[in-house]
Amino acid sequence: MTAEMRSASGWLTVLRRYLVASIGLHLSWEILQLPLYTLWEAGTLRQKVFDVAHCTIGDAMISGLSLLLALAIAARPEWPLSSARRVWVLTVFMGMGYTIYSEWLNVIVRGSWAYSQLMPVLPLLGTGVAPLLQWLVVPTLALWAAIGRLPLSDSL
Repeated sequence: MTAEMRSASGWLTVLRRYLVASIGLHLSWEILQLPLYTLWEAGTLRQKVFDVAHCTIGDAMISGLSLLLALAIAARPEWPLSSARRVWVLTVFMGMGYTIYSEWLNVIVRGSWAYSQLMPVLPLLGTGVAPLLQWLVVPTLALWAAIGRLPLSDSL
């Protein structure tokens, strides 16, 4: 843990690092999971670029809001030196919760996008496995990049 992170403004540095890492990781994830959507075969290059950018911007907003809500609910004043695990769990939970809702709304209700045959889907929810994994993996790695360790424990 750096001296900067131990200072009163350390949380701001961590928040900024989290957002930068999160955006980069979400962008990469969106590009890699394109073959799991019908857009991969039917869409033009322009549509694919637009959708990846659109989804990455949405992911960045969900990431930032999930972390901010988790901080407001569970963080101690010493965060990230303490309560990192609680904040991480809530951040992941909120991201996954929103993803389940969003995938249901956009795939099943609105038909805004569709899964290709390659997308594994959870039987009861109908939610794609890749989007759910995204909200486990990306916040975990982004917090790791931001605080310099995996947020699986609250001790340094």
